[in-house]
Amino acid sequence: MEVTKDVIQRCHAINYNALTADVVDRVKYLVLDFIAVAARGALSDSSGPVQRFILNLDNARDGAVVIGTHLKAGPSYAALANGTAAHSLELDDVVNEASLHPAVAIMPAALAATHIAGCSGKELIAAITAGYEVMIKLGVALDPAAHYARGFHPTGTCGTMGAAVTAAKILKLDQKAMMNALGIAGSQAAGSMEFLSDGAFTKRLHPGWAAHSGIIAALLAREKFTGPGTIIEGRFGFLHAYSPDSKAARVLQNWGDPYEVLHTSIKPHACCRYKQGPIDGILKIVRENNLDASQIEKVTLGILEAGFALVAEPESQKSNPRSVVDAQFSMPFGAAVAILNGKATLDEYTMESVNSARVKELMEKISCVKDPELEKEFPKKWPASVTLRTKDGKTYSTRIDFPKGDPENALTWDELIDKFRNLIAPVFFEARQNEIIEKVRSLEKEEDLKAFSMLLLKDEG
Repeated sequence: MEVTKDVIQRCHAINYNALTADVVDRVKYLVLDFIAVAARGALSDSSGPVQRFILNLDNARDGAVVIGTHLKAGPSYAALANGTAAHSLELDDVVNEASLHPAVAIMPAALAATHIAGCSGKELIAAITAGYEVMIKLGVALDPAAHYARGFHPTGTCGTMGAAVTAAKILKLDQKAMMNALGIAGSQAAGSMEFLSDGAFTKRLHPGWAAHSGIIAALLAREKFTGPGTIIEGRFGFLHAYSPDSKAARVLQNWGDPYEVLHTSIKPHACCRYKQGPIDGILKIVRENNLDASQIEKVTLGILEAGFALVAEPESQKSNPRSVVDAQFSMPFGAAVAILNGKATLDEYTMESVNSARVKELMEKISCVKDPELEKEFPKKWPASVTLRTKDGKTYSTRIDFPKGDPENALTWDELIDKFRNLIAPVFFEARQNEIIEKVRSLEKEEDLKAFSMLLLKDEG
């Protein structure tokens, strides 16, 4: 089975004119969401060190844009900064079945490659579609739970492969060079889950490193550096090395039918994807029954087994987060702030909330359990269950099959634009916001995206 060769042929063949209107619309929707999380993420505590690193090493006056800042850098370093910033908020897009975040690896690589080679809006849309397809199909083929169990973060590993294909398309590499780029990327794919032990910043680095690596892989391939032509399916290839339960046939299964961009979810809550459904359920019960924290005795949350080690274990650690990263991966914290504030946005994921006595007190009332009923349709569905008991003995229960933001329960364009404006308000004034929205919604009409990228520099006012 020549999976790698077949993937490259299919990616090389993807072009704008063959894409359906819903795919084009979805790519633009995902681009706008990425710009929002990257621009606001540039203000994150983890983004400062990356920006200082660039200033000291590769601050290029004519370089690619570091979104939401005044910086420009060599394209691979701009990709590093943009991917790292965009993933810092835990608000970036996600694919349930692959359990990964595609935009934060694919989009920075696409924009960096555009700076190198020039690119039209139509070419960008096609390249992003190809990158998403590769990254997501590989995530599914690995078996996300098995990949996680080996300690790998699929956004970083699969993202490197997808970023390389995206960059290769924008650089207009032929099939042989594109295959080399993918092969080179296979030796760069990385991302350790050990950040969970102490809330380190490294998870945020993974997609930035993937985008950075993808650009380097494509540029090396352009110079005729070679990579293995069986990097996906080979004996020592990506699938065998990164998972004990991988299935190569899944890479090509239902390829482009429909394209994976249509399976991509948007996150409304600023935390791990495995927390989104439980938070939706909590908010539903609290709002429908007009409850407040003082009335609550106990909350029991049914969590998918694949996410249990991320957001629920060890219990002592998840009930005592020490950093914002810890909080983003603490289900008790997410439940507590949702009950107390009626939301779980960036405003709740702060050290002030982490240190809040009210939040800590409420976290003690939250328990997480594994529920076999939730597993029956996973990973096609990411359901959650919530049971809330009040001090007067009343019990309320609900199940969420499709969290808000899933394709089956999607944010509308208007809701996405609201998220965009809320996130980028500290970075761009309203006139710039409007200009970015207009350009993205008519992205296929853009002939040269270098001018567009200048809009993503921090507003001078």
